[in-house]
Amino acid sequence: MKPNDFSDARVLVTGGAGFIGSALVWALNRRGCDNIVVCDILGTNEKWRNLTPLRFTDYVEADALLPRLQSGALGKFDLVLHMGACSSTTEKDATYLAKNNYEFTKDLAHWSLANKVRFVYASSAATYGDGSAGMDDDDTQLDKLRPLNMYGYSKHLFDLHAKRTGFLNKIVGLKYFNVFGPNEDHKGDMRSLVHKSTAQVQTGKLIRLFKSYRKDYKDGEQKRDFLYVKDAVAMTLHLAATPSAGGLFNIGSGEARTWIDLANAVFAALDQKPDIQFIEMPENIRDKYQYFTQANLGRLRAAGYAAPVISLEDAVADYVRNYLVPDRRLDPAVA
Repeated sequence: MKPNDFSDARVLVTGGAGFIGSALVWALNRRGCDNIVVCDILGTNEKWRNLTPLRFTDYVEADALLPRLQSGALGKFDLVLHMGACSSTTEKDATYLAKNNYEFTKDLAHWSLANKVRFVYASSAATYGDGSAGMDDDDTQLDKLRPLNMYGYSKHLFDLHAKRTGFLNKIVGLKYFNVFGPNEDHKGDMRSLVHKSTAQVQTGKLIRLFKSYRKDYKDGEQKRDFLYVKDAVAMTLHLAATPSAGGLFNIGSGEARTWIDLANAVFAALDQKPDIQFIEMPENIRDKYQYFTQANLGRLRAAGYAAPVISLEDAVADYVRNYLVPDRRLDPAVA
């Protein structure tokens, strides 16, 4: 497999109707790959709409995937892109997260290794917690990390499992930072600020941002590493098609930007004057809030990924003007 030519590959994408998963199917289609099996839990939301423009050969509900893989009913694969997970940082059901995000990933990874299938999975920058132990994707530092929520811990559990069982260097774990872009409509409260605020700004309303509860950060100047989904999938597919790449990799822009920067980019994309109000942060998330995230991209660059990252302003403009305003999803026929 080459980063821009997956035409001969047979690929399994879990979470394939979701945000990053459907963007990966879109990117694979644009690289000549249609031999894709999509796995997800479609449920009752609207994420099925993400699939309608995409090309793939089969769809499997998540609860049927492992039995069908183990029986051989789905045939052989060259690559597993495991994006399926509950991604809610406020989910309280720890048992559900342990089963869905940890146990399922563990079973799928072991199947992939046993069948010599390239395995790439979504970890998360939420594993870094408050960042006091750093945000370097160096697996020697894993034991020092203290995630702030159960979502982050469920991802951290598998990172630890892969390291302790000795196969982390044989697979690829992706620590996605704050990814935003088309096909996130179904994510509810987990949607990006860009998605939540665009319709409001169009109707002349302001954007509300959380106040800061730390003296070293002014209101709205808490910082995040924001990454456009088109960059996220390009990075992902590069690592998937680089056999020498193994272990954990940060997937981010490498630059921390403020929430005010993000809000101003939305106003600029809509040709509106900035109007921001600062509101109280809910008490239940104040002690679990990340004030600063920034990806160290050294390992990604060392693995040969040389493409520049789309700037925050250009990414927001593309998302708002070409997807949110016309209500479009990612379509392989359109760049």
